[in-house]
Amino acid sequence: QRSQKRSNSTPENPRPKRTLSSRSPYALFSPNSFSPSVTPSQKYAARGSRGEVVASFGSVQGPSWSGRGGCGCTPKLFGSPEENLTKSYKFMFQKALDIREALSWRIEELGDALKSHHHLEDFASVLLPAQEPVTVLGQIGCDSNGKLNAKSVVLEGDRERSSGGQIPLDLSELKEYSLFPGQIVALEGTNSTGKRMVVSKLYEV
Repeated sequence: QRSQKRSNSTPENPRPKRTLSSRSPYALFSPNSFSPSVTPSQKYAARGSRGEVVASFGSVQGPSWSGRGGCGCTPKLFGSPEENLTKSYKFMFQKALDIREALSWRIEELGDALKSHHHLEDFASVLLPAQEPVTVLGQIGCDSNGKLNAKSVVLEGDRERSSGGQIPLDLSELKEYSLFPGQIVALEGTNSTGKRMVVSKLYEV
């Protein structure tokens, strides 16, 4: 048996990486072929050429700007005052209660649209056992941190009838369906045990 020699690679003596050959088609699409030759400064405070254009792609066909001057424009707010922002506002710093109120309002609004479009009766609670088929309203969710699949689909009921309770869904009786987390749907099915709903019909917006 022939002994194979392997090059030792340590942090002090790293093994050199293979470079792409000039004949390789991958060299034409490597980051080196598209990246501009710009040397960044070592420190942000010691950077040079501040405000200058160091790299550009494409060409601009002679842009021209013109104006009449003066300050005759005055911005006006449209809509009710409580819906407009009149002071500085931090993005994604909403209160949890405000977010919940907006989601609840959205579920109720789309629920009314589903009811009138599909001529549905009043919605039932997702938490109450039902031997007969009932129609419920809610939002599609996932019971795990992974991707949504047929075994991880749950329905978060509306606040008015279901108090926001969740129930797992059995979709085996549906011929076809397409769901995503956060989708507002109305479902018809049976919930004999109060712990899992077997869906027979799916109503979408």
